[in-house]
Amino acid sequence: MSDLLKAIAENVIQGRSDKQSPLVKDMAGAPGVKELTERAIKEGMDVEDIINKGLLAGMDVVGKRFKNDEIFIPEVLISAEALGVGMELLKPLIVESGLKPTSKVVIGTVKGDLHDIGKNLVSMMLQGAQFEVIDLGVDISTDSFIDSIKKEKPKILGLSCLLTSSMHEMKTVIDAVKKENLQNQVKIMVGGAPVTQDYASRIGADGFAEDAVIAVDRVKELIK
Repeated sequence: MSDLLKAIAENVIQGRSDKQSPLVKDMAGAPGVKELTERAIKEGMDVEDIINKGLLAGMDVVGKRFKNDEIFIPEVLISAEALGVGMELLKPLIVESGLKPTSKVVIGTVKGDLHDIGKNLVSMMLQGAQFEVIDLGVDISTDSFIDSIKKEKPKILGLSCLLTSSMHEMKTVIDAVKKENLQNQVKIMVGGAPVTQDYASRIGADGFAEDAVIAVDRVKELIK
């Protein structure tokens, strides 16, 4: 792997979007993900290499550290934002190169819940893993989820909530998917602070993820 790709990966790990970032004091003034990605593009590096050996290689380390409780959600968010900066620069080249997204995912926070930090982190992680993500936002009605499934035809529907009072909305959506005979078209994954594997199983969800890092693995498993 080239030194430039290693530098991109390291900056994703450190959560340094650009050289103005104060997040890593001992690297102040050094180029961050934005500048390094721009340099890689200018040098004509392969888009897949920049993504897989640079950006995603860094995020993979972040994911492993998170699973091992070496870092926590704030650090993961910062790294995910740095990853997003690099991916945004690559979007035009991804289109030109003909790279296809792994699959499409529709995600949203259920009706009655306005929390979005966890959902946003899952969205960023999935986008970094080359999934096309349709983020519906928060307080999403059952009808809106159903309409989005019919329109977007995603492989995965992700339902998020933070409030125990809104958990029942997840079952409402799942029941509606079955009523519309869409259960063979889309797999449903649920998550959020009050959600457990037991609850996910009881309401008929296809998958459950306790955090954003695991969510990416679960989505991949469900698609297989």
